[in-house]
Amino acid sequence: MASHASHRLVTAPNLWPSRIRTVAATIACVAILTAMAIDLELMPDRLFSGLGQVGKMFGSAFPPHPGGQFPRILRGLGETFAMAFAGTVIAVAVAIPLGLIGAKTIVPEPAVHFLIRRFLDLFRGVPALVWALILVSLFGLGPFGGVLALALADIPNLAKQFAESLENCDRAPVEGVRAAGAPPLMVVRYGLLPQIAPIWTSQSLYCLEGNFRNAGVLGIVAAGGIGYELEERMRVFAYDEALFIILLFMISVAFLDSISAKIRAHLA
Repeated sequence: MASHASHRLVTAPNLWPSRIRTVAATIACVAILTAMAIDLELMPDRLFSGLGQVGKMFGSAFPPHPGGQFPRILRGLGETFAMAFAGTVIAVAVAIPLGLIGAKTIVPEPAVHFLIRRFLDLFRGVPALVWALILVSLFGLGPFGGVLALALADIPNLAKQFAESLENCDRAPVEGVRAAGAPPLMVVRYGLLPQIAPIWTSQSLYCLEGNFRNAGVLGIVAAGGIGYELEERMRVFAYDEALFIILLFMISVAFLDSISAKIRAHLA
């Protein structure tokens, strides 16, 4: 008994350094979060003053209605979908060859693989909204810059996903086609394409869903689509028309997501 008690007395103080480190780390995290909140002016009085304006905004937003501009709003919604679809198609067309080059199983050269992957990682950090700001200043107002912005933002993401799906493919069909004496393009066509086509289609559909949402935001920087219509209403405090646009956009997003989910389920 005495030996057990002495053992506990010896080992118990060893727990204090870890406890002190935990407490110190907690205090440091709280201090950092507090400093961030102060710097960003995340104060309760700002929150309560803003909440006071919410009632006025929603009071003027109901009932939502198009304000006699329903055809124009529908045209903006259709333009948004067209932007998302065109941007996705361009992104997929460019991402396929980049994904093929970036896959170790297709191009085993380490230097080429390293350069392609680092190139994709570099441009993955630029969001579509930043591309839209740049392209609108280059090509002017309208959906053209929005389409290119969506495509440029999606190309590195899709190429990386395509490359990873290629690297995870079953090698047996590939080796079988290669053993039959098929050239490299035929190896890809008959050994890899049947495996990756459903995966790539599903990834492209996810990209289309995201682009439809993103395209609605790009209009805020004058890149066309339903976002431009929404920004115009918000600027003149037409909250009832803005709410109508938001509700219509939400319904459209849900409809597109349901169709995409059914297609992906069929592919699976």
